[in-house]
Parts: sequence; structure tokens; C-alpha cells
Amino acid sequence: MIFTIPSLPYAYNALEPYIDARTMELHHTKHHQTYVDTLNQAITGTAIAAAEGAETLILERLLRSISSYSAVVQNNAGGHFNHLFFWDSLTPHTAQRPGEVLLQAIEKGFGSLEAFKRIFSTTAVMRFGSGWAWLSVAKQDGSLIISSTANQDNPLMDHIPLAEQGIPILGLDVWEHAYYLLYQNRRIAYIEAFWKLIHWEIVENRLIEATKYR
Repeated sequence: MIFTIPSLPYAYNALEPYIDARTMELHHTKHHQTYVDTLNQAITGTAIAAAEGAETLILERLLRSISSYSAVVQNNAGGHFNHLFFWDSLTPHTAQRPGEVLLQAIEKGFGSLEAFKRIFSTTAVMRFGSGWAWLSVAKQDGSLIISSTANQDNPLMDHIPLAEQGIPILGLDVWEHAYYLLYQNRRIAYIEAFWKLIHWEIVENRLIEATKYR
């Protein structure tokens, strides 16, 4: 099987009290694992399954041409990528503010860190049903953009509107399974907690990598 689910970079209880251990365990071992298992089954016998190289690069190439594949591959490839991305975006040892490179880019794009957080949070709150909120480096001009996708779509996918396509550097899962055990229907409280868990160093590194070759 070409795609695998790695262990989390922290214990299931490491993000408490903001995200509880039971939610993290179920989210990782049940929801994420199902995306990986279904994706591997869906690509059996295809060129994807025979591809060589780093798993993450194969997955990203797949997403960039996802419109050529079935809905099953689309949904589960997106689910696998989004969750890999999400786990690494979180840390129990978060800094209070982004690093200087990221902070300058945020201030240039949104005016201030506070304005960015407000727009991102509103975008996450307003996502109807299941989906994600994203901060990305735009494909069109390299600016920072905030967007929202339904289900397991993400800005790398080629069927996303061009103005919302790009390289994601921060993402928030707003599917109910990501927060319901602790927060029930209080999505706003979950989003507020998210700001206490962001791995700003990882986000800044993603920004640097995304802009390096423009």
C-alpha cells in the first residue's frame, strides 16, 4: 500500500484542555485511517499505486490533477493530505506569536495579526456543514489568501476556483468529528481554542518553502 498513516508528533492527550485525548485518538485512528485505507483500495492497479518517490510528493501531485480521478479518490486523497497537514499544524508548545517572516507577510496581507485571526475565524465559522478553513500562498500572485473548502477539498486541488487555489500553510478542520465530544455544537469555542495550539514555526517554514521558487 502506497499511502500510510504516521504516528502523531505528540501524545493524544498533549493538546488538552483545548482538544481532548479521546477526540484526537478517534480522529487519528478511525477517521484518518479510513481515508488512507479507502484511498489505497481505490488506487489499486492504477499508475498512482506504482508511482515512485516520497509519499507526500506523490500525494501532492495527485491532488494537483485530482479532477482526472473519481470522487472516491478525490475525497480520500484530500482527507489523507488534510489530516497529515492538520496534525503537523498543531503543537502543545505553541509560541504566542508567529515568527518575523510570517508576521510581516500576515501584516502585509491583512493589516495586522488580529485582523488575520478575525477573518480566518469568521471564515471557519461560516463554512456550512463539513469542511476546512485555509491560509494559503495564492497560485495567481503569491499573496496570502484565506479561503474555505467543503468536505475534504483543499487549495492544491485543480477543481477549486482559481482565485482560491494555492499552497496551503495553515488549515483548520471544522468537521464535527474534530471537536464534537468536547465542544458539541460550539464551533466558535473550538476555533478560539485552535489559536492556542498553532505550530507557528511550521507555518512559517511552509510560507518560506511556498515562496522560494516563485
